[in-house]
Amino acid sequence: MSSSPFSYTRDQFAALARMTIEHAMRQGASAADTEISEGIGQNVSVRQGEIETIEYNKDKGAGVTVYLGQRRGHASTSDLSEAALKSAVDKALTIARYTAEDEAAGLPDADRLATHPPDLDLYHPWPLSVEEAAERALACEAAALAVDRRLTNSEGASVNTHASHFIYANSLGFCDGYAGSRHGISVAVIGEEKGAMQRDYWYTSARSAHDLESPEHVGRAAGQRTVRRLNGRKLDTRTCPVVFEAPIATGLIGNFVAAVSGGNLYRKSSFLLDSLGRQVFAPLVTIREQPFVQGGIGSAPFDNEGVACLERDVVKDGVVQGYFLSTYSARKLGMTTTGNAGGSHNLLVAPGELDLDGLLRKMGTGLLVTELLGQGANMVTGDYSRGAAGFWVENGEIQYPVEEITIASNLADMFRGIVAIGRDIERRGSKQVGSVLIDRMTVAGN
Repeated sequence: MSSSPFSYTRDQFAALARMTIEHAMRQGASAADTEISEGIGQNVSVRQGEIETIEYNKDKGAGVTVYLGQRRGHASTSDLSEAALKSAVDKALTIARYTAEDEAAGLPDADRLATHPPDLDLYHPWPLSVEEAAERALACEAAALAVDRRLTNSEGASVNTHASHFIYANSLGFCDGYAGSRHGISVAVIGEEKGAMQRDYWYTSARSAHDLESPEHVGRAAGQRTVRRLNGRKLDTRTCPVVFEAPIATGLIGNFVAAVSGGNLYRKSSFLLDSLGRQVFAPLVTIREQPFVQGGIGSAPFDNEGVACLERDVVKDGVVQGYFLSTYSARKLGMTTTGNAGGSHNLLVAPGELDLDGLLRKMGTGLLVTELLGQGANMVTGDYSRGAAGFWVENGEIQYPVEEITIASNLADMFRGIVAIGRDIERRGSKQVGSVLIDRMTVAGN
C-alpha cells in the first residue's frame, strides 16, 4: 500500500491485533478477538448549480471481545496506540467478570475459520479532487433539470467516495483482513404542474468508479422518473395484482432475510419460525447466496467472526434451504453457523424471462409500485402495510401515476403469491432481483 490513502498499513494493523490478543490472554482471558479498522471518505454536493457542501470523513477504531469461560465482555476505542488497546482489553475483562454466563458465548469452532481466503477485488480507490467531484455533480444535476421545463427545483446532486480496510484476529490463530471501496453519484429533482409537486431520484453505486453510470445518465433517469409522476391521482380502495419495481423489490428480499436471521429466530420474533425445509415462496423462486463474486457489493471471503463464507441456495424452488446464522445465534438454535455474522452476502434471485413491460402485460390490470414510504413490515406476524406511489396499469399499459395510497397484505401470502420475477435485475446493492409480480394485495385509497 505504498500509495495508500490510509494512515496504517495492513502489517501495522496485524501487529496491533496480535498484540491485543496476546495481552488479553496474558491477563487471564480464556479466548479473545479483535477488529481494527480505518475508513476515509469524501462527499461533494451541489444544488441549483452551486456547491453546497464539501464533507470529508476519516475515522479509525478497534473493538475487543474477551471471554472468561462463558462470560463475555466487550470494549472499544478510537485510539489505536498500544496503551489504549491494552486499556480496552482490561475494561472488557472487567465487564466480563460481572457478566452472567451464557452457554452460547464463545469464538467459532476452529475448523470453520477461513484458511485461504480469496482476493475478491473489492478495493478500487477513487482519488477524486473536490473540483472533479463538483464538476460531475453539477453535470448530473444539469442533466436532470434539462429533461423537462416542469422540473423547477432540485434537492441536489452528490458525488461520494469511500475506502476502508480492517484486520480481524482471534485467539484461535486467525488474523486476516482486506480493503474495500464504494463510490456513488446521486441526484433528486422536483417537478411542478398545476400547483402540485412531485420528486424522484436516481443513483449509481459501485466498488469501482469505472462501473458507475455516467453523471449525465443518472441525471436523465432522475428527471424522467420525476416527470412521469406529475399529475398523480388517488385510487379507490380495491384488491388487485401488484408489481414491485426492481429497486423496490429488493426490500422484499430484505424482509425475508430478517425473518430467517438467527437473532429473530432464537428470540421467536419471526413469522418464519421453523421454516427450514418448508415451502415459503412460490415454486418459481430460487435465491442463491454468492459471497465470492469478484467486485461484488456484498462479497466477502469470511464473515465478521473469520468464518469462511459459503456459496449456497438459501431458497430452492420456493423451499427454504438455510438460515442466516452467526456462531452465537446458531448455538442458541442448536445449529451451526452459516458464515453470516454481520449479515447476508450477495443474494441473487433467479430471474424469469420477462422484462418490466412484459410483467405489466402479464399482470393486465393492477398497480406498479415505484416508491414505498414508512417501515410497515412486522417481522413477528408478517403483516405488511406501506405507504406507496406508482402507476395504475390497464391492459398491460401504464395509464396514469398514483399517489397517497397504502398497500397491505401479509408477507407469507405475498411470498407464496409471487407470479413472476423479471429479468430487469437491480444490481446496485447486495440483494439483486428483478421486478416482482404478486397476485393480489389490498390497495387502500379514497
